[in-house]
Amino acid sequence: MSPLRIGVLGCASIAWRKMLPALTGNPNVVVAAVASRDPAKAARFAARFGGEPVTGYDRLLARDDLDAVHVPLPAALHAEWIDRALRADLHVLAEKPLATTAKEVEHLVASADERGLALLENFMFLCHSQHAAVRDLVADGVVGTPRTLTAEFAIPAPAAGDMRYQPDVGGGALLDIGVYPVRTALHFFGEATDVAGATLNIDAGLGVDVGGAALLTGPRGESAHLTFGMRHAYRSRYELGGDEGRLSVLWAYTPPAGHAPVIRIERRNRVEELTLPADDHFAAVVSRFVARVRDGVPSGLEGAPVIAQARLVDRIRELAVRLPDPA
Repeated sequence: MSPLRIGVLGCASIAWRKMLPALTGNPNVVVAAVASRDPAKAARFAARFGGEPVTGYDRLLARDDLDAVHVPLPAALHAEWIDRALRADLHVLAEKPLATTAKEVEHLVASADERGLALLENFMFLCHSQHAAVRDLVADGVVGTPRTLTAEFAIPAPAAGDMRYQPDVGGGALLDIGVYPVRTALHFFGEATDVAGATLNIDAGLGVDVGGAALLTGPRGESAHLTFGMRHAYRSRYELGGDEGRLSVLWAYTPPAGHAPVIRIERRNRVEELTLPADDHFAAVVSRFVARVRDGVPSGLEGAPVIAQARLVDRIRELAVRLPDPA
C-alpha cells in the first residue's frame, strides 16, 4: 500500500519540534508539502523535512497529491482551515483544541462524518501507553471504586510575544494548557462529566487567562479538581483516588520518548512503583491517524469525546470567576 500523503498547514513550533519528526519517521507517511504564509519559513521547513514548500494555505489545499493534512495553526484559525480541508476531501489531524468553541467543534465533527473523513484532535498524551496501563489497573480494582481525580498541568512563563499571550489567535492558559487536565477527567469519568465551578486568573494588560482551576463532577458522584497555568513552576501529573487506594501518574502530559514512566500506587499498608517501558506518544498518534484513515481503526481522538471536551471548556468559561493574576 502506498504511503499516506500529508500536507502540513502551517509552520508552528510544535510541527518543527515534534510532529514533523513523527510524521517523517513513520514509514507509512510521506510529507508531500509544507505551507506557510511566509515563503522563507515554508522553504526552511521543507529543506529539513522534505516535501514541496508552498506559499499560502489555499494553495496547499488545492493540490491533487494529498490524502490528508496536519493542522498546527493557532487555535483561532482551526475552525476555518479544518473546514476548508474537509471540503477539499482531505483527512485531518489537528492540534488541540480542535476549535475554540463547542459550536465550531460540533460543525467540524458533523462535516467530517458526512464526508466519511477522519478528523482527529491531537491529544497525543492519550496515545501514550502509560494511560492505558492506568485504565487497566483501575479496571482491576487497584484503587477500589474511583472517587476523586486531581490533575495539574503548569509551565513557566513563555517569552514575551508568545501566541499564548494573544487573545485574537486563541491564546490563554485554558485553551493551551488547561485542556489537558479537562481531557484527563473526560478520559476517566466519561462523556457525562460536568463542571461545578471554575476560576480563571486574568492578566488585564494582555487580556488573556494565565491560569485557573476547575471542579468537575462525574456521572457516578466522582469529583475532579483541575489546575493549570503558564506562569508557574512546571507540573504535569494526575492522581486517581478510590476507597482502596490511590494511583499517581508522575509525568502525565509531556514525557519525552526515552522516558520510562512511573506509576505510583498507594494502598493501606504498602506503596508500589511500577516502571513501564518508554513510549513516544507523538509517533503513536501518527500511527493511529494512519490506521484510522487506511483501515477505519477507531482512534479515540475523534467524534463524541471531542465534542464533550469542547462543551466542558465552554462551560468552564461560562462559570468561571475571573480573578486578577497574582502579583
